[in-house]
Parts: sequence; C-alpha cells; structure tokens
Amino acid sequence: MRTALVIGTGLIGTSAAIALAGRGVTVHLRDHDPARASTAAALGAGTDEAPEGPVDLAIVAVPPAHVAATLAEAMTAGLARGYLDVASVKGGPKRELEALGLDLTAYIGTHPMSGKERSGPLAATPDLFEGRPWVLTPTRDTDTEVLNLALELVALCRAVPVVMDADAHDRAVALVSHTPQLVSSMVAARLEEADESAVRLCGQGIRDVTRIAASDPRMWIDILSANPGPVADVLSGVAADLDETVRALRSLQSADEDKRRDGVAGVEDVLRRGNAGRARVPGKHGAAPTVYETVAVLISDQPGELARIFADAGRAGVNIEDVRIEHATGQQAGLVQLMVEPSAAANLSTALQDHGWSLRTT
Repeated sequence: MRTALVIGTGLIGTSAAIALAGRGVTVHLRDHDPARASTAAALGAGTDEAPEGPVDLAIVAVPPAHVAATLAEAMTAGLARGYLDVASVKGGPKRELEALGLDLTAYIGTHPMSGKERSGPLAATPDLFEGRPWVLTPTRDTDTEVLNLALELVALCRAVPVVMDADAHDRAVALVSHTPQLVSSMVAARLEEADESAVRLCGQGIRDVTRIAASDPRMWIDILSANPGPVADVLSGVAADLDETVRALRSLQSADEDKRRDGVAGVEDVLRRGNAGRARVPGKHGAAPTVYETVAVLISDQPGELARIFADAGRAGVNIEDVRIEHATGQQAGLVQLMVEPSAAANLSTALQDHGWSLRTT
C-alpha cells in the first residue's frame, strides 16, 4: 500500500492515518469539518489536500449511521482501488450497501477493537491499535486484493487480524463492548444524586466499573442505534439476573430461615457465575487467563516513585505482569498492586522490603 484516503478524522481515523503515515504511506485526509482534517494533518496524519487520482485504499471512519452513504459516495466517485470501514457494527452497513445495488467486490467491513473515553483527532495516537484485535468481515464477493489491502492496513497498524461473519461480530460486540458501556453508565448514574459523603468513599472498585461511563454520549448513541437488537438481547439477560438478585437480597431481610437460605443461594449463584465468566476473559497478549499473585506496596504521590519500584523489581529479576494503583482518599499516597508470577512473589517482596518499601496484605 502506497496511498490511502481516510474519510473521517476522529479518534480511529486519525490514529490509523498517523500509523500509516509513520510507515511511509501517503495519506490524504477528508472530513465533513475541514478544521478536523487540518488538525489531523498538523498531528502528522497526512495531508488534507485531495489526492490527484484513485488511492490504493479508502478508509471510512465515520459514525455507523453514515457509513453506507459515505462509502456509496466514495465508490461511485472511484476514489480508491479498495474500500473499508472501521465502524463498530458490521451487519447493518453491509445490508444498506447491498440495498443500494453497489458492487461490493471492492469493499470489506472491518472493526478495530480499540478506543478511548476521549474522541476527536487530538485524542489520536499511532499505537492505539498495537496488539489489539482488528476484525475483518469478508464475504464470498470480497476481492482477494481488497482483503490483502485490509490485512496490510492491520499489519501496518500492528494490530491482530480476526476474521468473523458480520452478524456474529455484531452479537459479539453487543456482549463485550456495547452492553458493558450501558451497564457502566447505569452504575455511574447512581452517583449523580448521591450524597457527597457517599461519593467521597469511592474506591478502586467503583472507578473500575465506571471508567468507560466517561465516554462521549453522542458517539454511543450512534453506535447503539446501529446495533439495538443484539444489545437489547444481552441486556434482557442482565435484567433477568438483576431481578433474581433483587429477589434474593430481599429474601436475606426475611425473618424466615428458609427464605434467608434461598436468598444466600441466589446471591451466591450470580457471584459464582460471575467468577466463571471473568475466568474466560483473555489474559496478557490475548493468551489464556493466568492467575498472578499480588504484591501491594505503599507509595507516596511524588515524582519518580513508580520508577523506583520498577527499577527495584528489575534488579530483583522479577517481571511485573500487570500493575494497578489505588489512591488513598484525602492523602498524597496510594497502594501500588504489582501482579507477578506466583513463584516470583516472595522474591519481589523480600527485595522491595530490603530497599525500604512498606508492603501491605491485599
């Protein structure tokens, strides 16, 4: 791939453009708002000047509701040899294109499984897709050259290609992306009218659950409007579990011993099924989940403290598999949780204590 046209210079489009431009591809940028294209160009994503002729690949990075119309316009104008979109839903746009009677041999639907709470070109980074799945949904009509162009794009962005059926993709993202967004927003909404005394008690658990609730509502309305059925199906199951859990909790308030036992069983059931589901979430680098041991270290909120911990761990020959920081309320301190292989935990604990760190039991 030598040339590309990115239509839509938001987070995804600009990130892909920066990655391609950084690897020698001549990238042209187009957006309904010329100022956004100019911003992306200033960030090193390419040029906002129109290409002189057809490019190798046109990448449509617009909201799902506008994908089909934008692709149809680009294909009718012959802007590229191959066309793809990066929308988070795949079945709907494909059916819209089919209804328009377009030749879809030059098109493939794709979806990079990566993003941020922030949107727009200023949030873009060239490493946004590195190591992340990038779904490709070719059909029997997809030309081999177009599939190869899409695979080259994924490789240049250093993502991991995953081939799926379009409708299977939409059911999958409803489960692992779209429903979690709504559930996170629902939990966060409970905080809107909560007493300040309660909000001040927020710890890492509520931060983890509500992190994605900070996402742009306008963007999510576009996404959810394009995939409402599968999301509603998943939420229906969540609602059934919620109703049963509420019933079980009410039973725990009963003076009747049998009802309390029934309540315990109901709560335990949802917690255990949650354990089983969480255990299926892929681990590091997409591999099978691994159980790590946590070494918790008290740390002051000062420059260089994290670097010191990592340096001391490195000198002990211990690889930190993952890290989390829980900030103390009202204090300039926190708890750094270092996840390591179980066989390395004792060695790391001893080494950190020898270097003056204070450890805590998690």
